[in-house]
Amino acid sequence: MSKVAIIGTGTWGIALANMLSENHQVKAWSAIPEEIEYIQKYHKHPKLKDVHIFESIELSLDLSQTLDDVEVIVMAVPSVFVRQTTQKIVPYLKKEHIIVDVAKGMEAKTLMTMSEIIYSEISSQMEFEYGHIVALSGPTHAEEVSIGLPSTIVSASTNENIAKRVQDIFTTPYMRVYTNQDIKGVEVCGSMKNIIALAAGISHGLGYGDNAIAALVTRGIHEISRLGIAMGCSIHTFYGLAGLGDLVVTCTSKNSRNNQCGTFIGQGYEVSEAIQKVGMVVEGINALDAAELLSVRYHVELPIIRAVYDVVKFGLNPKVSVQRLFQRRSKSEIPFSILELVHENMEMKNKRGVKMKRVITYGTFDLLHYGHINLLRRAKALGDYLIVALSTDEFVKLQKYKDCYFSYAERKSLLEAMRYVDLVIPEENWDQKKKIVNNIILMFL
Repeated sequence: MSKVAIIGTGTWGIALANMLSENHQVKAWSAIPEEIEYIQKYHKHPKLKDVHIFESIELSLDLSQTLDDVEVIVMAVPSVFVRQTTQKIVPYLKKEHIIVDVAKGMEAKTLMTMSEIIYSEISSQMEFEYGHIVALSGPTHAEEVSIGLPSTIVSASTNENIAKRVQDIFTTPYMRVYTNQDIKGVEVCGSMKNIIALAAGISHGLGYGDNAIAALVTRGIHEISRLGIAMGCSIHTFYGLAGLGDLVVTCTSKNSRNNQCGTFIGQGYEVSEAIQKVGMVVEGINALDAAELLSVRYHVELPIIRAVYDVVKFGLNPKVSVQRLFQRRSKSEIPFSILELVHENMEMKNKRGVKMKRVITYGTFDLLHYGHINLLRRAKALGDYLIVALSTDEFVKLQKYKDCYFSYAERKSLLEAMRYVDLVIPEENWDQKKKIVNNIILMFL
């Protein structure tokens, strides 16, 4: 049994308090006296009126009392209040404390994630390890968790042992917890998916159907992952629970406040009116400024997010924003051309059963010279089929910190013209090497 403090008694904070109190000692704090008084009097939450809140939860307006003798502190306040709330808890912190953040957002002024904000405030006052901060995120609506419906979530920290500790504490018969060390990726997913959910709501408000929602989810996760990869995150995170999982539930559920807010906007309400009708914090609105700045900083195009930005910030008619999205330049969904795929398949078919040895090498190959040619000649001599993973322009600029003389398309054409090279594929991030090698191995199992 662990001792846990929940900072914030909104719907998510109180749902987690209820869940954790089944196996742990739980305290909960709020800065809002009326909220605490209501819960103490009725053992219910104003926004979760069908849920009985367990009497074992110790409710308080006194922060020092709430944080006294606890091991885990759960930050369950809206993202815009995370910095000032962290400042309040610092005087009561110990370096062995574990802080679990469940807010989803990014700070526009600094472009920091919630864990980075928490760490910056704590580390300026005391010695504290970043690995003791965990981002808890995934497809989990408070309305379902509070009544014990099956759910899954991700415990993310740079310290794997701390992530596993939180995994153990939050695991229940109806809550399955996974771990992930890519905390930035998990937090990027948590903040950006809310904007895509606003788009899904706007689509619903305009009267569009399931086809549009499916397109928004599919292209939305591609958009978010493109930004995350440019920021140095793992591609695997974006297609896991914190990424695709959370995006699906937020874009489709009636419990999603971002979806609700977008629906009102699509129906013609002003943004301020839509937020008021939702009656709770709409994190997608708060994340828009950060998303726009991140797009500029990392030179990543975010068309859906930009469309929502124009509707919310500049009052663009939602139907016009949809027209603009559909009028964008046509493009392929996959990075390979049909000819490349056919070539690859034919090579595989011809070599099937004769233990074809595939060789892969990586590089930028800008201003191709004899050294490059010699390298490729020797690489091809090691096997039957040579794949070159060629660094994309974005990868070279943002993660290798240099510029190319020739574009990716030009460098690719030069490599394809060489008789040693069988296939050129894009290298978009550092994490791709492991993924590609695993896929090649699987082809021959």
